[in-house]
Amino acid sequence: MSEARAAATRISIEVPGLTHKSPIPAASRIGNLLASGAIFGTDPATGKRGATLAEQCALMFANLRQVLDAAGARPEDVIRVTVWMADPSQREALNLEWVRLFPDPHSRPARHTLRGALEPGVLVECDVLAVIGGASG
Repeated sequence: MSEARAAATRISIEVPGLTHKSPIPAASRIGNLLASGAIFGTDPATGKRGATLAEQCALMFANLRQVLDAAGARPEDVIRVTVWMADPSQREALNLEWVRLFPDPHSRPARHTLRGALEPGVLVECDVLAVIGGASG
């Protein structure tokens, strides 16, 4: 295998407790590019969803952080987050956690929030795109 091909090998990123029903990883990385699958507001220790939108948002962003950590990324590497909500008019809980993870108003990733046809009980989910080392190099 050539050096260029070896550098572009895809790596599945797995995080204990953050699994999908389908045979897909939590995220996938090629070189310094990271893309996640759906990240939910579930407790990875119990598999239970947060009871409220605020709880699901807090868990979702904690899980996003775990995916980043497992991939060798930081919040500063995130370039875009797409969020699906059962009710996008209820963004206060989402924005609270957003600002906690991305506190600098001059260095936040792009975000697109959409109404989603989510599974019963799921109030919010997201996916992320990151360029690892992008903010510093």
